[in-house]
Amino acid sequence: MSEKPLTYADAGVSIEAGNALVRAIAPLAKATARPGANAELGGFGGFFDLRAAGYDDPLLVAANDGVGTKLKLAIDTGKHDGVGIDLVAMCANDLVVQGAEPLFFLDYYATGKLDNAVAASVVASIAEGCRIAGCALIGGETAEMPGMYSDGDYDLAGFCVGAVDRAKALTGTSVKAGDVILGLTSSGVHSNGFSLVRKLIDANGWKLDRPALFDHEMLLGDALLKPTRIYVKSLLPLVRDGHIQALAHITGGGLLENIPRVLPEGCHAMVDVNSWDLPRLFAFLQAGGAIEPAEMVRTFNCGIGMVAIVRQEDSQAVTDALTAAGETVLSIGHVETGEKGCTVSGAAGSWSARADWAATHRG
Repeated sequence: MSEKPLTYADAGVSIEAGNALVRAIAPLAKATARPGANAELGGFGGFFDLRAAGYDDPLLVAANDGVGTKLKLAIDTGKHDGVGIDLVAMCANDLVVQGAEPLFFLDYYATGKLDNAVAASVVASIAEGCRIAGCALIGGETAEMPGMYSDGDYDLAGFCVGAVDRAKALTGTSVKAGDVILGLTSSGVHSNGFSLVRKLIDANGWKLDRPALFDHEMLLGDALLKPTRIYVKSLLPLVRDGHIQALAHITGGGLLENIPRVLPEGCHAMVDVNSWDLPRLFAFLQAGGAIEPAEMVRTFNCGIGMVAIVRQEDSQAVTDALTAAGETVLSIGHVETGEKGCTVSGAAGSWSARADWAATHRG
C-alpha cells in the first residue's frame, strides 16, 4: 500500500498539462471557423449547421485515417509541423473524390507522456491542413497513456465529415470507354509506403539530416516529410459543374489499385507511365531497393497524387482550370472496354525497366 495519497500525476498523467494544451490550441481551432461551424473547443462535442453551409439536399460523407509510419520519421527528426497536414489531407482528399466538401474535422492525439511543445506543433499543422481544405477543426481528443507508447512516440488519427448535394455525388457510374485519365502531381511520397521507405533508410544507411542525393538544396528528411497535397479547393468547382466523371485519391496500393475503385463494371483503365518522368525522389527510392516498376506502382503514388477521369471533349478545359488553380496536370491514360481494373505499363527504359513491362489489377 502506498505511504502517501496517490494522484493522477503519480500515475504519469498531468491534467494541468492537458488543460494548458487546450488553452494553447484553442486559437488555432478558432482560426478554422467557416459557415456552419464556429470552431470553439472545450465542449463534449462540436455542432455543425448544414443549412448555414448552404446545402439543400445533402448527403453526409465521412472518412477517417491516420498518417502511418511517416510519424516515426517526424519523431526521429523532431520535425512535427507537417504531419497534421498529412492527417487532414488523407481524410479530406478521400471526401472530395466522392464529390463532397469537407466541412469539419476532429483529431485524436495519443502519447505516453504529453509534451506540450510537440503536441501544439502537431495540432497547429492540423489546423493549417483544415485551413487549406476549407474545413473547421471543431474538436479532438488528447490521450496521455503511460506505458502504452515508447518515450517520445505518439499516434494520430483524424475524422472528417463532408457533404454533397445528392445530385452532385460522384459514384463513378458515369465513367465510360473513351474517357481521359488526368493525373494531378503529388508533393512527394504523401503518407503511404513509409514502412518500405524506413526499410530502405535502414538498409542503405541514409542520413535524414544530410542533403538528399537527388536535391542538394534539401535535407533527405525534409524531402520525405513534405506534407501530402490537399486537392479539395482546386477540384470542388469542377465537380460541382459536372465536368468530372470520377476521382481517385492515390494512396496505399498506388495507381494500380486505387483507380479501379471508381470504375463501373465493364471499364478498364489504361495508364502509360511514359506520360511523365518518375520524380527524382521516387527514382532514388527505387534505386535504393532495386524495386521493380510494377512494385513501384502498387506501393507509391510515383508522382501522381490524384486522378481525374473526364470526357475527352472536356479534357483540355479541365486541365486549364486545374492549372489555373495551381495544379500540375498530366494526361496519363484512358478508359477502355474490358474487365473492371487497371493496367499500368511502360516501355523498355521507363523507370529503369530493362524491357517493356505491364502490371494489372482486377477488381
